[in-house]
Amino acid sequence: MYVTVLPQDSAILRTVSAELGAEELASDELKSLVSKMLTTVTDPSQDGVGIAAPQVGINRRIAWVQRLDKEGEPWACYLNLKIESYGGELVDGQEGCLSVPPMRGAVRRWSEVTVSYTDWLTGERVTETITGYTARIFQHETDHLDATLYIDRADSVWVSEDWALERAAFDYSRPEWW
Repeated sequence: MYVTVLPQDSAILRTVSAELGAEELASDELKSLVSKMLTTVTDPSQDGVGIAAPQVGINRRIAWVQRLDKEGEPWACYLNLKIESYGGELVDGQEGCLSVPPMRGAVRRWSEVTVSYTDWLTGERVTETITGYTARIFQHETDHLDATLYIDRADSVWVSEDWALERAAFDYSRPEWW
């Protein structure tokens, strides 16, 4: 099972996502949505490292990211996520997406980003600088919130029949592109 782009989904994926207001941030609907998003992205058939609300048909600034830069590689939810600045080097790397399987693409991304978001557990606004492969994930997911797919940024795109095998074998502690 993959999250695939259907014609009716294209309009959602190509629409900039709105911020969550105070009422939405406190709602039971939000708790249900973020729970379902995490269940979707962590399903073994998906095997993703991030998911954004537009990928499940909701144009709100919500994303889950697997924090490969932290011990245990925990999942974290980011509300009203924005990239505040880019830094480090521009680095080429391969990307895939749950919304456009089994495509892969060569995408140039910054090695460091500073993000701001609302912590979904405390409601506080947080700013954090992220580096390495996890910075790539944040850029990919934030692109979804800004109506951009990685294929829009890719230098080249190809069909990868062994996409799942590549993902399973990738050594995130020493990414090949780093």
